[in-house]
Amino acid sequence: MARNALRLGVRDLAELSGVSFTTVSRFETGKGGLQHTTAEAMRKALEVRGIQFLEAGQVALGSGVAIAKERDSQDV
Repeated sequence: MARNALRLGVRDLAELSGVSFTTVSRFETGKGGLQHTTAEAMRKALEVRGIQFLEAGQVALGSGVAIAKERDSQDV
Protein backbone atom coordinates (compact mmCIF):
# COMPACT_ATOMS: atom_id res chain seq x y z
CA MET A 1 0.00 0.00 0.00
CA ALA A 2 2.74 2.41 0.95
CA ARG A 3 4.67 1.84 -2.27
CA ASN A 4 1.55 2.31 -4.35
CA ALA A 5 0.57 5.46 -2.45
CA LEU A 6 3.89 6.96 -3.51
CA ARG A 7 3.47 5.63 -7.06
CA LEU A 8 6.70 3.71 -6.81
CA GLY A 9 7.37 0.58 -8.79
CA VAL A 10 8.95 -2.50 -7.26
CA ARG A 11 12.28 -1.60 -8.85
CA ASP A 12 12.00 1.99 -7.56
CA LEU A 13 11.51 0.88 -3.96
CA ALA A 14 14.30 -1.66 -4.30
CA GLU A 15 16.71 0.99 -5.54
CA LEU A 16 15.70 3.54 -2.89
CA SER A 17 16.10 1.01 -0.10
CA GLY A 18 19.23 -0.67 -1.42
CA VAL A 19 17.75 -4.16 -1.81
CA SER A 20 17.12 -6.30 -4.87
CA PHE A 21 13.84 -5.92 -6.73
CA THR A 22 13.42 -9.69 -6.40
CA THR A 23 13.41 -9.32 -2.61
CA VAL A 24 10.68 -6.65 -2.72
CA SER A 25 8.64 -8.68 -5.20
CA ARG A 26 8.89 -11.92 -3.23
CA PHE A 27 7.89 -10.13 -0.02
CA GLU A 28 4.88 -8.42 -1.61
CA THR A 29 3.63 -11.65 -3.16
CA GLY A 30 4.08 -13.60 0.06
CA LYS A 31 6.71 -15.88 -1.43
CA GLY A 32 9.41 -14.90 1.02
CA GLY A 33 10.03 -13.13 4.30
CA LEU A 34 12.45 -10.34 5.03
CA GLN A 35 15.54 -10.05 7.17
CA HIS A 36 15.06 -7.39 9.84
CA THR A 37 17.68 -5.13 8.26
CA THR A 38 16.00 -5.40 4.85
CA ALA A 39 12.58 -4.56 6.30
CA GLU A 40 14.06 -1.54 8.10
CA ALA A 41 15.76 -0.32 4.91
CA MET A 42 12.45 -0.50 3.04
CA ARG A 43 10.59 1.16 5.89
CA LYS A 44 13.08 4.03 6.11
CA ALA A 45 12.95 4.57 2.34
CA LEU A 46 9.17 4.90 2.54
CA GLU A 47 9.14 7.06 5.69
CA VAL A 48 11.59 9.56 4.16
CA ARG A 49 9.00 10.04 1.41
CA GLY A 50 6.15 10.72 3.84
CA ILE A 51 4.73 7.31 4.71
CA GLN A 52 3.73 6.96 8.37
CA PHE A 53 3.57 3.44 9.82
CA LEU A 54 1.19 3.19 12.76
CA GLU A 55 1.22 0.97 15.80
CA ALA A 56 -2.12 -0.23 17.16
CA GLY A 57 -4.05 2.71 18.61
CA GLN A 58 -1.86 5.40 17.03
CA VAL A 59 -3.57 8.17 15.10
CA ALA A 60 -2.35 9.24 11.67
CA LEU A 61 -1.00 12.73 11.13
CA GLY A 62 -2.81 12.98 7.78
CA SER A 63 -5.10 11.17 5.39
CA GLY A 64 -4.41 7.54 4.70
CA VAL A 65 -5.47 3.93 4.70
CA ALA A 66 -5.48 1.43 7.53
CA ILE A 67 -6.32 -2.25 7.65
CA ALA A 68 -8.72 -3.21 10.40
CA LYS A 69 -8.36 -6.47 12.27
CA GLU A 70 -9.74 -9.46 10.38
CA ARG A 71 -13.41 -10.15 10.76
CA ASP A 72 -15.04 -13.56 10.83
CA SER A 73 -16.65 -14.58 7.55
CA GLN A 74 -19.96 -14.50 9.45
CA ASP A 75 -19.53 -10.75 10.04
CA VAL A 76 -19.39 -9.99 6.31
